[in-house]
Amino acid sequence: MKKTVACSAPYDVGGLGQHFSFIVEEARSQNRLIEYYTPRPKAEDAIGRTVEISNRRKLLFRCPPLRFSPGWINYYFNDWFDRAVAASLRPADEFETGCAGQAFHSFKRARQLGYRVLALQADNSHINNVARQHLKAIRDFGIEASWLNDAHRQKILQAYEEADIIHVASSYSYESFLRAGVPESKLNIRQFSVHPRFVPPAQPCNDGKFRVVYSGTLSVAKGIPVLLEAFSRLQGCDTELILIGGSTTRGMRLYLEAWQKRDCRIRIAPGDPLPHLQRASVYVHPSYEDGFSYAPMEAIACGVPAIVTEDTGMKEHIQPGINGYIVPTGDWEALLDQLKSLQKSSLLSLI
Repeated sequence: MKKTVACSAPYDVGGLGQHFSFIVEEARSQNRLIEYYTPRPKAEDAIGRTVEISNRRKLLFRCPPLRFSPGWINYYFNDWFDRAVAASLRPADEFETGCAGQAFHSFKRARQLGYRVLALQADNSHINNVARQHLKAIRDFGIEASWLNDAHRQKILQAYEEADIIHVASSYSYESFLRAGVPESKLNIRQFSVHPRFVPPAQPCNDGKFRVVYSGTLSVAKGIPVLLEAFSRLQGCDTELILIGGSTTRGMRLYLEAWQKRDCRIRIAPGDPLPHLQRASVYVHPSYEDGFSYAPMEAIACGVPAIVTEDTGMKEHIQPGINGYIVPTGDWEALLDQLKSLQKSSLLSLI
């Protein structure tokens, strides 16, 4: 069956973009790929179709009620991309979207064009579980609203109903869909792997610093406040926290600035995570919810132990005490205990 794929993330950029590139190349290797839609296709790829909606997104930031609402910004961004893809779709056999929130109009158009299979990649666990976990994070810390509002949640639930196949990236996600009543016959676990450039350094870093690293979006839902609460209680001037990524709300930016003023050991360093991972002592992924996450896998590939929470598909790749540890979600005290243990082990190795 010939296949068309769409995703609002640029090809191979960020976690969603990496999922998208995997789906595209999988279909290409099977000689099934007709074309794919994205804001930025793979360089010099004749079948990559550019969907440009950035100018529309800028309009949202000029509208005071919406510019401060991550939920509505995300809703409209996904809706505009979905409509643009629907307007451009050409006949094929299978259509897959890389995000459930971008499926309403494109799924409808695909059915009109005679597509036999509609599929979606669910990057998170079931959306109702996402909503519950985000609510827990916001109740714990406040600071900012979720990227998920109820209108978007309802649209995603409708996409689940319309889809013939729902691909998930972990057993954690798979089980969340089953608990929500989605038929097992619709579900498929798709395995992802990290880029081969993530390898241990040629020469281990032995400068005596204990480096804690996180890579990804700096948000409440990703558990950044949990990490900061734990790290701030970790003793030692030779201890450092490196946050690789950026925030998307004013509330989180101000929150991070306040922490940096209080603790000079905290650094924010956007860019390529590889150099930081190759110098890290431990990687922490404190997320309140994640269907899967590349960042902890990249850390492990670099020989760095990863601490993850119970509410991420990444926990399935952790062998406690060997390549990492699993801590309760939202529990900074448990995270602190684990960091102290690793810090002590790191100091002993220098003696």
